Amino acid sequence: MSEHAEAHAPHEHIPVEPRGFIRKYIFSIDHKWIGKQYLVTALFFMLVGGGLAMMMRWQLAYPDTPVPIVGNMLKSSWICGENGAVSPEGFNQLVTMHGSIMIFLVVIPILVGAFGNFLIPLHVGARDVAFPFLNALSYWIYLPAGILFMTSFFVGDGGAGSGWTAYPPLSDLNNSSPGMHYGQIFWLFGVFLVGFSSILGGMNFMTTIIKLRAPGMTWTRMPLVTWAQFVTALFQLLATPVLASAMMLLMMDKLFGCSFFVPKDLVVSGDPSTRAGGGHPLLWQHIFWFYSHPAVYILVLPGMGIASDLIATFSRKPIFGYKVMVISMVGIMGLGFIVWGHHMFQSGMDPRVGMAFMMSTMLIALPSGVKVFNWLGTLWGGSIRFTVPMMHALSFLSMFIIGGLSGLWMAATPVDIFIHDTYYVVAHFHYVVFGGTLFAVFGGLIFWFPKMYGRMMNNTLGYIHWFLTFVSFNLVFFPMHILGEAGAMRRVSTHTTYEFLQPIQWMNVMISHAAFVLGTAQLIFIFNLFWSMYRGKKAEANPWQSNTLEWTMPSPIPYHNFDKIPIVNHGPYEYSTGSNGTDFMPQNAPAATGGGHH
Repeated sequence: MSEHAEAHAPHEHIPVEPRGFIRKYIFSIDHKWIGKQYLVTALFFMLVGGGLAMMMRWQLAYPDTPVPIVGNMLKSSWICGENGAVSPEGFNQLVTMHGSIMIFLVVIPILVGAFGNFLIPLHVGARDVAFPFLNALSYWIYLPAGILFMTSFFVGDGGAGSGWTAYPPLSDLNNSSPGMHYGQIFWLFGVFLVGFSSILGGMNFMTTIIKLRAPGMTWTRMPLVTWAQFVTALFQLLATPVLASAMMLLMMDKLFGCSFFVPKDLVVSGDPSTRAGGGHPLLWQHIFWFYSHPAVYILVLPGMGIASDLIATFSRKPIFGYKVMVISMVGIMGLGFIVWGHHMFQSGMDPRVGMAFMMSTMLIALPSGVKVFNWLGTLWGGSIRFTVPMMHALSFLSMFIIGGLSGLWMAATPVDIFIHDTYYVVAHFHYVVFGGTLFAVFGGLIFWFPKMYGRMMNNTLGYIHWFLTFVSFNLVFFPMHILGEAGAMRRVSTHTTYEFLQPIQWMNVMISHAAFVLGTAQLIFIFNLFWSMYRGKKAEANPWQSNTLEWTMPSPIPYHNFDKIPIVNHGPYEYSTGSNGTDFMPQNAPAATGGGHH
């Protein structure tokens, strides 16, 4: 304990809040404000990415029909044809930019940038992150990266159109399709910068968690949401540089005429390619998926951490199997690096290699299954409070189970060969990343909103938003499993072109209508969020009767966080232990005889 106290002595001086508007609000180095910057920026990108999805759904439901309102504005543009309907090339750009924006600019920045920044120092009992300036820099790299993404729509012949996976040689050759020249180059620079921002953030969070924990904050007393951020930071540090290398190689192909991914004797539209060739398109897939499968866990793990905190808090019970939950997170990280080949079962890989990837993919379901079992164990016999955050946490749990089960099917090579690149994959991915992750995001934002802004979000609007989102989400994505089994291909703008898909076109229409409801429901959440910042009910210090350190401070949290660095005596989930006359035990409460969860 004395070592801890000595290590933290330099942090006992209280930092002074900057005076000027620019230093306080624009170029702030306060982790809480940077978290809010990430949050608001990512929500803006979410509206943009969601808008692109609405245009895609219109085209799929009503092929070659002018898009209402927007179609008039975009006539004869990079997305819409002369009559205001989405063109096939424009559809490809919409698909690419929707996926890229949602993954690189929305989900990762909210989960890691917003929640990670805001919560990690509070949860470990620190004044700020280890490197505050570097923290601000990571945001100011992320924002221009997002602007570069957007700019790709307005240069040359439109935004990138090679899918968020950017497979060569389509993405490599400037003349292969509209959007493949300047749009694709801007996209590459944007992803590269987002990756750089991600690496800086990961390094910062790991250092903060390892070096700045308060006295008594042992590894087994950290909240699971912080454990999840720690494992995610490891993922970011190990996997993101690999993605950066892929982006650099493809940029060299495009800008300097190299041929890392261009095969020899390539013919495009009847014309032999002028490139020397000698590269291999499959090399890109190996490098890209080596990052992008771990990226799925970067998208999901923080959501798992948030769900763990919410489920324990609103079940009024200690989390079931805390150490096993931590081990399963680390297990997901270890296995996450050896499953990337399941994205390439169709590539003609040796069946023995395919078998190895199939087994490792099935194996990764085990730690996820352990987590689900432990969440259910926490709920079992609990005194459950069905608050809005809890409804979102339970939705996360149920959607994640559906997404996980469909993932098991796709892990099997023979099944995957049949449903690869169909709407079954779209359904699976969205159940995990939207149904899973975004429900956790909504729950977490409502839960920690009092600490961010000192006010409570509106409960009635919260329940309406949750109900509309939950119902419409399932109406959008569950039928996609059936579309996929019927052979409906993704990234195709007009299903009615194919005779075998015409009898199930009614399903596309229904999915699109549900998607419009889903999109509209998010406007309720955005309104509730911004309205509550200024008009919401004033929050007390601990409205949810939670245990972690941030709830021991006033709402909103002062600039310097803690008046005095706390001494931690308990685990984060000591609910209903009956030792202090209440059903919760703040982590810095004096130690009771008999100890707590160590």
